[in-house]
Amino acid sequence: MKSGKQSSQPEKGSSRILSLTILFIAFCGFSFYLGGIFCSERHKIEVKDVTRTTTTKAVASPKEPTVSPIQVKSVSFPECGSEFQDYTPCTDPKRWKKYGTHRLSFLERHCPAVYEKSECLIPPPDGYKPPIRWPKSREQCWYRNVPYDWINKQKSNQHWLQKEGDKFHFPGGGTMFPRGVSHYVDLMQDLIPGMKDGTVRTAIDTGCGVASWGGDLLDRGILSLSLAPRDNHEAQVQFALERGIPAILGIISTQRLPFPSNAFDMAHCSRCLIPWTEFGGIYLLEIHRIVRPGGFWILSGPPVNYNRRWRGWNTTMEDQKSDYNKLQTLLTSMCFKKYAQKDDIAVWQKLSDKSCYDKIAKNMEAYPPKCDDSIEPDSAWYTPLRPCVVGPTSKVKNSGLGSIPKWPERLNVAPERIGDVHGGSASGLKHDDGKWKNRVKHYKKILPGLGTDKIRNVMDMNTVYGGFAAALIEDPVWVMNVVSSYSANSLPVVFDRGLIGTYHDW
Repeated sequence: MKSGKQSSQPEKGSSRILSLTILFIAFCGFSFYLGGIFCSERHKIEVKDVTRTTTTKAVASPKEPTVSPIQVKSVSFPECGSEFQDYTPCTDPKRWKKYGTHRLSFLERHCPAVYEKSECLIPPPDGYKPPIRWPKSREQCWYRNVPYDWINKQKSNQHWLQKEGDKFHFPGGGTMFPRGVSHYVDLMQDLIPGMKDGTVRTAIDTGCGVASWGGDLLDRGILSLSLAPRDNHEAQVQFALERGIPAILGIISTQRLPFPSNAFDMAHCSRCLIPWTEFGGIYLLEIHRIVRPGGFWILSGPPVNYNRRWRGWNTTMEDQKSDYNKLQTLLTSMCFKKYAQKDDIAVWQKLSDKSCYDKIAKNMEAYPPKCDDSIEPDSAWYTPLRPCVVGPTSKVKNSGLGSIPKWPERLNVAPERIGDVHGGSASGLKHDDGKWKNRVKHYKKILPGLGTDKIRNVMDMNTVYGGFAAALIEDPVWVMNVVSSYSANSLPVVFDRGLIGTYHDW
């Protein structure tokens, strides 16, 4: 019995080894079979692509990889009629009656449905010429490029612009600066010393007219974005763009302006006819949202200097005094303090001290109340205005005007708010800047006009941190940095660097 058991063990082991060997050979054979099928099918696909797209080569070398050329189907569009000369699809006066008149909401952005869109090429005005080059364009432009007679007739006596021969000239006048815009800005700089030393870099001009204020600031190192709506006659910002001055269509009405919170160092209104104290001061609350802590709001015109000016405003001194008191009370309630005033110019500063906002939050009867956290303060694309004060966040402590570096140092310093961008970092900003410096060198080789006076208005349609604009900062251009409304919100970083931009959904 014992010897029999010992003799059966080797037989059992040999049988197991034989079975595993057969299984292994079968598995390898099956894998080889599948691999052959895959390679055969892949070869068929590659051959099919080559035979479909490679029509100019009779024989391709087996040693050289074949690259299929991109197949682009040509599409042609008809030319639009002459009535489309000043067409702005989302602010089209022909469609205004579809929308309400409350707070002039019909002047806001209302884009047509797909079936209403016109697929044609907008023609230039008759007699159009290449724009006059910067910086001469700031003072004059071709009449045929912006052939708007109505504004010329209405504003020529205020020296906004004057038509002389085949050109418009811009003397730099305005309702509140009859001695010229340069004298007006000189007075402003006396009130705000930060405009001289690089503290103030970005500005917004609401109700900009032909943008002479923003044009004058460019020589002073301040980049101003001029804002005005499309009115019954024409888009006044077209004058600004023709002159080479940053501008955008827009109005403070029912929706937030397309900018992040705490964006601009300074906001300005010169008799812009915005009813600041009406509707619970909701327009001022929007100014408060987009001006950074420590930033300034400047008002010239009614009701400032009412005791001397009221006769020219078709009202009474008592009414103007009442309006001024309402304005001052409202500004104080939303944490603005009176900073300076001289003659027709008054300046308020947005407080950066958290204590003022804490008082609003504790006072249940305060108006306007402090905003809760239900809507992101940077959410500004088709976001309704809210009747509340956007207070400073505990996460961001160094975005105030006194905390960020002065211009031009701030251009190359990673802002604190870069940490709010998904994946954002100081090293990422540095890498992005380096990448764009190399790209711009290449762009200038294939587009020699870039970096010269031949190209003035530039748009970066999908920016991240404004690297393209930063690479062009020494050139005679300005760049509108566009951040997609559905991508990572990096627009606060763009503004913190001393650049300008907007949200868009294309």
